[in-house]
Amino acid sequence: MVIVNDLKPGMNYVFEGELYQCLELSLNKTAMRKMVVKAKSKNLRTGTILDNVFTGGDKVETAHVDKKEMSYLYDDGESLVFMDNETYDQISIPRSHLEWELNFLKPNDVVNITSFEGEVLGVILPDKMNLQVTECEAAVKGNTATSAQKNAVLETGWNVKVPLFIQEGEMIEVSTADGKYSGRAK
Repeated sequence: MVIVNDLKPGMNYVFEGELYQCLELSLNKTAMRKMVVKAKSKNLRTGTILDNVFTGGDKVETAHVDKKEMSYLYDDGESLVFMDNETYDQISIPRSHLEWELNFLKPNDVVNITSFEGEVLGVILPDKMNLQVTECEAAVKGNTATSAQKNAVLETGWNVKVPLFIQEGEMIEVSTADGKYSGRAK
């Protein structure tokens, strides 16, 4: 148990049976009433972000979320299969839990799998992924005074805007946070 006044961004806790990660914390103390603690938190099971409001001195249970490095093996149609690189154990995660992550995952990619008390919560992707451009529009001469961009399709099927100099077959870096072009692969 931890007093809510001591919560820090990044800490995981259990409140009313739900698992949360604290994103921001604001403490508000006025002269005539108890301290109000607002914790902007992400529900780790559903992904929703909300404000949990506590009074100063309330306690919540701390939660230890495990991270394990695993390799993405394949998609069996209903779920994605991952393998532990040390023990070779395999786990399946339903496709519906990983809709965003599917835009960047390719076989043999190494990712972190988060779990809490044996329950798999999700996948943590690297900040940037290297993906190959499979289709690309032709560069159009004209207004290039500003950073002109064209559409490209990546090997995972994700559509992204890229600069005019990117060609089909090139490897590019894509940000997994927003899905945008980040640069040429190094």
